[in-house]
Formats: sequence, structure tokens, C-alpha cells
Amino acid sequence: MNMQAPVIARRSPGPQGERIITLAALAVGGQGGGVLTNWIIDVAEANGYHAQATSVAGVAQRTGATVYYVEMCKDTGRTPVFALSPSEGDVDIMIASELMEAGRAVMRGFVTPGRTTLIASTHRIAAVSEKIAPGDGRADSATVINALGLAADQVVAFDMETLATRAGSVISASLFGALAGSGALPFPRVSYEEIIRKSGKGVEASLRAFGLAFDCAKGDAAPPATEAVAAAIRTLHVPEQLRDSWHQLEARLALLPSEAREMAALGLKKVVDYQDIAYGAQYLDMVARAATKDPALAIPAAKYAANALCYDDILRVADLKTRATRRDRVRKEVRVKDDQLLHLTEYFHPRFEEFTTTLPVRLGSWLQRNRKAEAFYARYLDKGRRIRTDSLMGFGMLWCVSALRPWRRNLLRHRTEMAHVTAWFDTALAQTDTALAAEVLANRRLIKGYSDTHARGLSKFDRVMSGLPMLQGRADGADWMRRLRTAALADEKGTALDGALQTVASFTTQKLPA
Repeated sequence: MNMQAPVIARRSPGPQGERIITLAALAVGGQGGGVLTNWIIDVAEANGYHAQATSVAGVAQRTGATVYYVEMCKDTGRTPVFALSPSEGDVDIMIASELMEAGRAVMRGFVTPGRTTLIASTHRIAAVSEKIAPGDGRADSATVINALGLAADQVVAFDMETLATRAGSVISASLFGALAGSGALPFPRVSYEEIIRKSGKGVEASLRAFGLAFDCAKGDAAPPATEAVAAAIRTLHVPEQLRDSWHQLEARLALLPSEAREMAALGLKKVVDYQDIAYGAQYLDMVARAATKDPALAIPAAKYAANALCYDDILRVADLKTRATRRDRVRKEVRVKDDQLLHLTEYFHPRFEEFTTTLPVRLGSWLQRNRKAEAFYARYLDKGRRIRTDSLMGFGMLWCVSALRPWRRNLLRHRTEMAHVTAWFDTALAQTDTALAAEVLANRRLIKGYSDTHARGLSKFDRVMSGLPMLQGRADGADWMRRLRTAALADEKGTALDGALQTVASFTTQKLPA
């Protein structure tokens, strides 16, 4: 029996002119990476190519993307032998479903100057490492985009997620369109579109997303503008009977320094939405007090006082999870169709401290001192709970918790938070150095979230503030306070902060607080 020699996978042309084209794609769960790979295989085979696809799953969503790998070559009558995974310096086409995945592809050596066509969506999905950072853990998108231009032979990068959303499809269709529009594969547009039609699922929406991305990649249409990272502030609904009080608060904004009015207006909306009109008046009192002390303190006070007053408690979490706007956002994100039902499960695990602080002051304080009550809670109640907010009972439970908002001022958590906020704000305004006072106000950014996240932030805040007595009266006191805060935000364990505090203590005569 005559057996033809196999075609060995290689970058350079073979003895009969055949050439292996290598393509790798990085995607996380829910982005249709498997669908994209199947389409690429189908379009290659439809154009007379041998093709093979493999995949290596990541650890979990946003901690490791799945690597899809495709090799293809023309059908020369011989059976090809393809590789099973991409190699450094041996990828012709690199597709990344998100900007940081493109950056990781460059770091892993999958993008080669003079060879690789890099196709990437520039939208962001925050990685776990970015979310758990004590401060602003977001990676610098501009740095990554600049690196892509240096590493790749050709870059096709724009916000393909936005195009897919506009078309009512998913990003796999946009990536497929960008691949076709890039010209990296020698296949006509019609063959790509025919593969989508044959898939038989969401055809029209996928074709729309494909067409939009194809035109952007070809340069025939402008890519969508990248939206700002900050979410837009929604219009605040004020009941008719409270309109006069609200207008009085708005009038007070005009009395603040002009440069601080915009920040104070945003903070006022946030605080009133969190609690009520009276809470907004309390917020403006704090901002006005700082502005009276020094106009330069008005902006940091407006920013950080709003965050301090809007602390995260169980009432706030329940309120946000039962809002109609959240449900609409979730439906939009997961692209629920009119004929589909959305099942939404929320996870809660309140600690004993969170439970007691949600009670009235006297009852909560008594339970916190009662070790038997704490032991009972730990044994029978200290466990996670999954609540279906798409059900009447689950939604009703959270709504009842959120309805306690008018009584928030009577709860133990509020008294504790207000005592801490008052001490922090008074300490900041007591500083004779305006720059140092501004840095003390900025230290509030160390505290965020709830449960363990809040406890860790509070601990770091206390550690940073312990350095204040050593910095008072120093010309570089504000600079060192900023360095302490930066060190606290640098790592979760606090090693950098310990080192910074030791450095501060080394050039002062005062001993480091234990």
C-alpha cells in the first residue's frame, strides 16, 4: 500500500510549497472562544485547507484565559501533522478577546515583530488581581496598547465588545469579523459569512456584529469611541414633597469655591441617594467647613467625605441588589432575550459583627459583649446563603432589609462609622499644614467594601495614621504621608507599609507606635 509522507508543521514553505498557518486565540468563559475556533476551522476547510484546533482551559474566569490554537495548510494531497499548542515566536495570527489578554500574549512570546498579526478588543474586564488590590489596581491600558504596536507586525485593535453589544451579539462574532477584515487569512468575506449562516444560531445578530467589525478592521468605518472608565451618574429622583429641600442644598453648592462645585455636586447626589436629604445637608456641612479652613481642602473633602458617609453595610448591599436598574444591567450584560427567563442568585455570608451592627445600638452592643450569643451564631448561623432574587421570597427578603434605610441612624454600625468619620475629619482639619491635611483626607480611600475587606482597610488606615505624629511640623510631611498611603496600597500583606513606617521612624526622635 502506498502511503503519502505527512506534511510536518513548519513556518517555512515545504518542498511542494505548502505552508502551515498558525493562529492562537485567548478568551475567557462566556466570550464564545469555542464558537470562534469552530468558525475558523469551518472557513478554512470550506476554502480547501486542512485544519486542526486544540484548547487548553484556564484556571478560572479572569485568573486564566483558555488558549485556543489552530493550525491550517492547503490540501496538497498529503496528510498534515499539526502541533498541539502554540510556541514562542511561531504564531502568525494572535486573537485576544480583551486588552490585557493581548498584553499577556505579548509577554508569553506569542506576538513576534515582523510576523504576527495581532487582533484584539480594547475593552476591559477587570482581572481578579485588579479587583483585590487595596487601592486602584487597574492596569494601565495606554501602556499595553503602546506595547502591542511595538511587538506585532500588524495590529487590529478597537472595542469589539461595544460593536457586538450594538449588534445584539457576542464578541466572538466581532472577532471573526476583525479577522476577516484584517486580511491575515486568504479567504474572501463571503466565505466567512456563509459559515455564520450555516451555524443556525443568532445568525442575523452575528452577521451584524461581523459586518461592523469587518468594516472597522478594513478602515472603512471608524471604531467606536472608548467610554470613560467611570460610570455615568444617573439622574437623582427626588420626591415632590422634598423638592424644596433639595433645591436648598443645590443653592448651597454655589457658596462653595468654584473649583469644588462639580465634585461636591456629584458627592451630594451620591449621599442623598444613599440616605436622605438631611444626610446631604450633613455632607455639605463637612465640605463647607473644610472650605472655610482653606479653599484648597474643598475638593479632597468633597470627594472623600462622600465616600466616608456612604459606607457599605447590609442595608446598602440589599438596596443595590433590588434596584430595577441593576436587574436591567444584568439582563443587558448576559444578553437575555425576550423569550428567556433570567435566574439571579445572590451570595451572602454576614459575619457576627455585621449581624450585630445591623441592630439597634443597645441590642447590638449587648450581643457583641455576649460570648454565648457569638458562639451560637458561629455554630448555627455563620454560613453562606444563596438567595434567588428572581423569586418573590428572595427578592422580598432583600427588599425588607433595604427598607430599613430610614432607621439606619439608629443602628450600631452607623454610630460606629460616624464616630470614625468624625475623628478622621477633625484630625485632618486640625493640621496646620494644608498639604498634610489634604493627604490625611485622602487616607480615607484606604477604607472600602464590607466584611473582611473593610476590616483590612481599616487596619491599614490606622497604621498609616499612626505615622501622623511623626510627620507633623516637617516640611516634607505631606509627601511622606502620601508615601505611607501608597505603600499601604501596594500590597495586601502590609510589608511595604511596615518598611515605610520604619523609614519615617528612623529620622524622627519619636518611637514607632506598637
